[in-house]
Amino acid sequence: MAEKKNASVYYGTGKRKSAIARVYITSGEGKVVINGKDAKEYFPYDTNVVILNEPFGVTDNAGKFDVKAFVKGGGFSAQAEAVRLGIARALINVTEEYRKPLRTAGLTTRDARAKERKKYGLKAARRAPQWSKR
Repeated sequence: MAEKKNASVYYGTGKRKSAIARVYITSGEGKVVINGKDAKEYFPYDTNVVILNEPFGVTDNAGKFDVKAFVKGGGFSAQAEAVRLGIARALINVTEEYRKPLRTAGLTTRDARAKERKKYGLKAARRAPQWSKR
């Protein structure tokens, strides 16, 4: 049986649009693994990797924690923001001192914006059919 390390595991859940991320952080050298792949392999754009590493920059913890995230649903941008929220919540579980800087940076608030439903008689949520006078 494998030996268990003495490191503690901290958990945080993040959501954005229809993306849901389960994030586990442990003390380490800064590896970020998402759904079994490295973050740079998983996300097609570098901006997504920058977005999910934001909480570490705010709390001066860059390279101090390893991240293992399982994310499903949504697109790549929504998934990156869901992982970011999960990391922020996990860091708050590490110590309460991180709550204030993460809060002032706006990283602890869940972005509740989602796609508006289509209404009957319309082509989309608010797009009406073209109007003809005659």
